[in-house]
Amino acid sequence: MTVLIKHLGLADYATTYEAMRTFTKERNSSTPDEIWVLEHPPVFTLGLAGDVSNLHSPSNQIPMVQVDRGGEITYHGPGQIVVYLLLDLKRLGIYVKELVSRIEQALIDTLADFGIEAERKPGAPGIYVSQQAGISAEWFGAKVAALGLKVSKSCSYHGLALNVATDLDAFARIHPCGYEGLRTVNMQTLGIKDNTVMISKKLLEHLQKQLIPS
Repeated sequence: MTVLIKHLGLADYATTYEAMRTFTKERNSSTPDEIWVLEHPPVFTLGLAGDVSNLHSPSNQIPMVQVDRGGEITYHGPGQIVVYLLLDLKRLGIYVKELVSRIEQALIDTLADFGIEAERKPGAPGIYVSQQAGISAEWFGAKVAALGLKVSKSCSYHGLALNVATDLDAFARIHPCGYEGLRTVNMQTLGIKDNTVMISKKLLEHLQKQLIPS
């Protein structure tokens, strides 16, 4: 079945969140899967397992939204590629643990295309910068991409976020994913000057390779 790719540009978080929930609630076994690619205006989101105290330095300019995805607190803002995966996992024959692994692999492969070695960390969903030549040691182990998923009726929504030129000061206001002292980095800081359009294209290619049967 064809997957519809929608490029939504800069989209309000709360509106998009409700649209995802409505789409998933109303879909049926014949509804095509969709992948939404977008950026959000600045917003903090707190997952089901979230502790509001992990927003240790609130901002009057950045709202916080409680959501139904898994995980803790994170930040979304311009310069970050957000991809929402509205997939019928039963139809694809993919379980949640495998879905997470495939998303992580797509992110690792995308970063490799731009010369960045990245890796998983056991028990900490997301993608982290590996120790490598050409990267300042201060960024070894820093988080460059985050995952947060929700599954309802065997269908996934929410997805992933890859930091391209994201405002790192906003991440300093939170304990990312609930981990105090966890450093967050973007591709621009790691020396990558390609724009989000080019990086989004590569990321979509890898996601489709990992998730959509040929």
